[in-house]
Amino acid sequence: MAPRANWKGFLRLSLVTCPVALYPATSDTEKVSFNQINRKTGHRIKYLKVDAETGDEVTSEDIVKGYKVDTDTYIEVTKDELDDIALDSTHTIEIDEFVPKSDIDNRYLIRPYYLVPDGKVGHDAFAVIRETIRSMDKVAIGRVVLTNREHIIALEPLDSGLMGTLLRYPYEVRSEKEYFDDIQDVKLTKDMLDLAKHIVEKKSGAFEPELFEDHYETALIDLINKKRAGTPIAARSTPKSGGNVINLMDALKKSLASEKDAAPAAKVAKETAKETAKAKKPKKRVEGQREMLLPISGKGGKDAAARETAPKKADKPVRATTRTKKAG
Repeated sequence: MAPRANWKGFLRLSLVTCPVALYPATSDTEKVSFNQINRKTGHRIKYLKVDAETGDEVTSEDIVKGYKVDTDTYIEVTKDELDDIALDSTHTIEIDEFVPKSDIDNRYLIRPYYLVPDGKVGHDAFAVIRETIRSMDKVAIGRVVLTNREHIIALEPLDSGLMGTLLRYPYEVRSEKEYFDDIQDVKLTKDMLDLAKHIVEKKSGAFEPELFEDHYETALIDLINKKRAGTPIAARSTPKSGGNVINLMDALKKSLASEKDAAPAAKVAKETAKETAKAKKPKKRVEGQREMLLPISGKGGKDAAARETAPKKADKPVRATTRTKKAG
């Protein structure tokens, strides 16, 4: 299934304009997710929108937005009123300025998107804007409206396209002073810092995200597959505590010694992981959350009976081919 654009409109630099589409650069749909179900029947839980006072169900056409000004007082705002104050950035990303990338504090970064030309026209104008940004070695700052709110977006070249990163407004970023004021000013010896630097050097390497493993996701898949197969689940033993660190210098020395001992094994494991990653072919992305083919044994009523012929085991939970809405 082709990816769906989150936003379509125009990218404009002064008088140069081109139609573009904005796509999310990250996805959580590959992660295992859960629905809430009735323990007694195995059926999914359905939520109803009800009036908080009367308890009566309210239809979608009778639901409007309201801003709370007092305990029981709301200012009603209609869709038409919101449309009337719609901004130009609803349909156009206007590049306002260019700034050094180093000027953007990491705390302002929200999430990345891919920006590409939309349709067959406008590729020339898109290339002009992209290469202008690239040649200046800066980041273009503009505005875009997503989910009815205007966001600041930072644009930078990425291969033949643009990567746009949504930025937070200053009022969304908390000051570090209210958290750091109570941190004590500690005097560190040169020996302590030298030992710590040696540990860092032993652990230093290139950033290779393809070698990272989501251990919790792996454990979830293993748990679900065991339950589907009817395998007993062994209780997890409580890990032993390393105890309190009494002497910082001793702890640093022990850490350095353990890193030296672990280095050869870690190097072999990393090289093996690299070879495995290279050998694996890229998986075709499938839209939709992972859903189990079979419910837990003894649950699910008619649905379970209808799926009696489905395979009992799978290496991994099978993902649905269409996007489904999460409940709960």
